[in-house]
Amino acid sequence: MSALGAYVEHQRELGVLGFPRNPGPAPEAPRARTTSVEPTPGNLFVSPGLEATRNLEELRTHIGDCRRCKLAPHRTHLVFGVGSPRARLVFVGEAPGRDEDLQGEPFVGRAGQLLTEIITKGMKVRREDVYIANVIKCRPPDNRNPEPDEVASCEPFLLRQLELIGPEVVVALGKFAVQTLLRVKTPITQLRGRWYDYHGIKLMPTFHPAYLLRNPADKRLVWQDIQKVMLELGIGTGPR
Repeated sequence: MSALGAYVEHQRELGVLGFPRNPGPAPEAPRARTTSVEPTPGNLFVSPGLEATRNLEELRTHIGDCRRCKLAPHRTHLVFGVGSPRARLVFVGEAPGRDEDLQGEPFVGRAGQLLTEIITKGMKVRREDVYIANVIKCRPPDNRNPEPDEVASCEPFLLRQLELIGPEVVVALGKFAVQTLLRVKTPITQLRGRWYDYHGIKLMPTFHPAYLLRNPADKRLVWQDIQKVMLELGIGTGPR
């Protein structure tokens, strides 16, 4: 079973909106239906063709002018993701902000500039050689946290992106992204700096760049986390 298929089954077990729980043995009934469920609006998990997408371009075409959740009317641009389709390292944030919504590219505002510095000045890697995306691809109104049904509609796109890219490491940026991907409520202060598994990919949680803009003293903690990523990827960890 693919990672996307495993994700679907996990969502059904949890009873997430759009994924009815597996009901177990059903009462005997004449002519029980055995055909697959027909796609319905907002139920991405039976959206035909998702697993058949062969590259990021086909996936973006598959998403189209997405209207699968209630965020669509509020966005300016859908923010798909940017970077190398063969990146060894993927950064995943929470959701697009105002600048990202206007430009259609993730992490282009002040927080994005800081992330770029972490990548280019800290890691000595070109931004275009990594991949950058978010858990959801449309900006929530007033930058509120994404809601469960919005995540349920959009996270499979992220999972398919990761399947197609095949990175060695994912860096999850910020509380919401970390807790969403790991499906935990543990504070990020307890999660950061430790390795986790996300569908077979090594995942490192760390603070979001926007948090660092408000709390610059914690940049040293993020640098510690990034050094672990560099060591895992075999990237030199010389002076900052």
